[in-house]
Amino acid sequence: QKTHLKSVCLQYQLYRLLNSHCFCLLKNGMGLIIFFLCAYVPKTEAGHCKWAEVLKDLERIKTSKDIDVSLYTANADEDVKCQELVMRCFFLETEVIIQECRIKNCSKTQDVWNIWKNGNESFEKNKLTSTKSEKCKECEEYEEKSFTEFVQNFVKVIQRDCK
Repeated sequence: QKTHLKSVCLQYQLYRLLNSHCFCLLKNGMGLIIFFLCAYVPKTEAGHCKWAEVLKDLERIKTSKDIDVSLYTANADEDVKCQELVMRCFFLETEVIIQECRIKNCSKTQDVWNIWKNGNESFEKNKLTSTKSEKCKECEEYEEKSFTEFVQNFVKVIQRDCK
């Protein structure tokens, strides 16, 4: 949602720039082509991570004292072929945290909800592309660890994915 707003703002700024300073360009076909390319080409940033918002929310919840739950926690150094499945496991486990927060009325419920929502949106856009290697584990095969260890490994896995 934030990325969409940035895109709209960028398009509006480009429109105003072209309209006020370069209106003469819009009188010919080349000017129109340039305008549409600038306005509709998806914004790409060098080094941008699709999980940036999730990382911010993980930073907000990592010190939460009112989340006390054991979670299946994948290893940060899991096989690269399993990376997407590992990410899915982490996002699935956030559902457990959401339930825990509902029961205990956690102060970080909204941040946990954002993590889950952003993860699911990303996975909806990018259907499962990796083929399951025989090395890959199911979520329930990982060791249960504390919330703190879960968040630490989640952050490491995201950072590895964003390199």
